[in-house]
Amino acid sequence: MQRAHLVLDPTFCVGTLDRRLFGTFVEHMGRCVYTGIYEPDHPTANAEGFRGDVLELTREVGATVVRYPGGNFVSAYRWEDGVGPLADRPRRIDPAWRSIEPNEVGLNEFAGWARAAGLEPMLAVNLGTRGITEACDLLEYSNIAGGTQLSDLRIAHGVKEPHEVRLWCLGNELDGPWQIGHRTAEEYGRLAAETASAMRRIDPDIELVACGSSNSRMPTFGSWEATVLDHTYDVVDHVSLHAYYEEQAGDLASFLASGADMDRFIAAVVATADHVGAKRRSRKQIGLCFDEWNVWHQHDHAGLANVALQESPRLQEDTFGVADAVVVGGLLITLLRHADRVKIACQAQLANVIGLIRTEPGGPAWRQSIFHPFALTARLARGMVLRAEPTGPRHETAQFGDVDTVDATATWDAETGALALFAVNRHPDEPVMLEVSLAAFPAATTAAVIGVHDDDLRAANSASEPARVVPRPSTAAIVNGRLHLDLPPASWQAISITTESH
Repeated sequence: MQRAHLVLDPTFCVGTLDRRLFGTFVEHMGRCVYTGIYEPDHPTANAEGFRGDVLELTREVGATVVRYPGGNFVSAYRWEDGVGPLADRPRRIDPAWRSIEPNEVGLNEFAGWARAAGLEPMLAVNLGTRGITEACDLLEYSNIAGGTQLSDLRIAHGVKEPHEVRLWCLGNELDGPWQIGHRTAEEYGRLAAETASAMRRIDPDIELVACGSSNSRMPTFGSWEATVLDHTYDVVDHVSLHAYYEEQAGDLASFLASGADMDRFIAAVVATADHVGAKRRSRKQIGLCFDEWNVWHQHDHAGLANVALQESPRLQEDTFGVADAVVVGGLLITLLRHADRVKIACQAQLANVIGLIRTEPGGPAWRQSIFHPFALTARLARGMVLRAEPTGPRHETAQFGDVDTVDATATWDAETGALALFAVNRHPDEPVMLEVSLAAFPAATTAAVIGVHDDDLRAANSASEPARVVPRPSTAAIVNGRLHLDLPPASWQAISITTESH
């Protein structure tokens, strides 16, 4: 068996973990909202029409932030359609996802659901078909206590207290030619800067996210970030990143190593942002908001041209297996490793549409395989992210070249003494023995291990078999300050170790 080695020491830290790294995403796309989180006729629905079973699973997964209402949907959205009496709300065509939007769920309903779920809302404004005025109007309606036309309108709509939304995205993926209102970097940069400046005059305490590239394969990647940040550096707090991964033509080895690509993506955006800051001789540091990431079987879908115009179509409802869960666990490791710069991240999406949770109308809700690494990481990761650099075997992949077979990160909570280690074996066929040196934690004696792995990497959960893929618990002894872990091929593990707090 191949061996890898890792040293953990609280002296060497990446930075403090921002809990907003464990965000999720609810978009008006497919069945994410309607018959996903919201279904008034469902047996578990609450008085507001939201599914109780999905609400319970949302709390269980441990998400902290929720991005809304898109995504591509936001670039043609009129936020006014989703407020006021339900009987007065229009049904409109959503050109982004070729659907009919009934507007039964809008800002006020969503904000109430987010509070019930314990989530901080992150709203996106439409900078595709709309602009500065509409963004400022939405902010006034949402955040001002009263005494203005739009804040008083919110109160008239039955919502006395302001929503106090702190996180705002300045549009979505406007570098992409598929986006309604697609713009050049120069056009978007100017509009985003002007919108940000105006929004800050209404509420100076908000955090703003400028659109980065839709993915690192875009022909404008890098130059887009540089141009946009040249315009917005002084008025935004973060720049966004989006990435989705899927297995290409049976290339499992590359798929399992997707974290290596995400790692390079983050490093490139950090370098670009810091270059802009250096040119401006600025002491400010731009944060990264990875507000869309996940696995996504995009090759399985026929495209929107083949989707009939209807309300809440079954769109992009991927069934995720064990390999997908291992990759998600690996991507979480990458995000944690960059906790010094990645301050917010949102796994897309919460329900049905490439979802952590799947539902059936009038029927059950269940956890997809990818639910488990997210929930475990969100529960165990606390405090400081430690610098963890495994040494050991490497292997070749077709897409990402030579990669470390074992990837890992760890967090340590000095107050409670809780140490959490997360490790993934990216090799599709070979097991690895991981030796972890814990000399800096002399009180550590035992470790609780729980992981995702299976001989059948395609095994998945379903309505009829909702617990086919679940985390497998075990324990591991710590002998002479060393922890030894068996990492099966294509596996992800979370290890909880109790130490004396310092």
